[in-house]
Amino acid sequence: MNLKALVSVTGKPGLFKLVDQNKSGFVLETLDEQKIKSVVNLATTKMATLEDITIYGDDEDMKLLDILERMKAKGDVPDSKSDGKTLREFFREVAPGHDEGRVYSSDIKKIITWYGIIKELPLFDEEPEPGAGSQDGSE
Repeated sequence: MNLKALVSVTGKPGLFKLVDQNKSGFVLETLDEQKIKSVVNLATTKMATLEDITIYGDDEDMKLLDILERMKAKGDVPDSKSDGKTLREFFREVAPGHDEGRVYSSDIKKIITWYGIIKELPLFDEEPEPGAGSQDGSE
């Protein structure tokens, strides 16, 4: 799974692809067929790449990418509108050791919704780029 350039924007539903940067902010594109582009200003908007998101764990935080990979391997993912008990039981299977006191049902719903979005994309089956996230590009 290659989640490079996929971002979540606070206050906006869904996920976006980071396509460019200009002097007023970052240019984002919706992941649907319409490919609507918008500019977000980081002074007024919070944005996080999916590669950088972690989930609270009992011992240590877990990478969202690892949880999404487990969801992909499991294959049978409940609907995000399922009841809280069903979602929590599922999440215990794909994210064992998550901190149940700090990971809310709304967080689980969001992750399942995101999974539903990205599983339809070609990057879902792409391998991550070698060394992604481990090099800063400087020599």
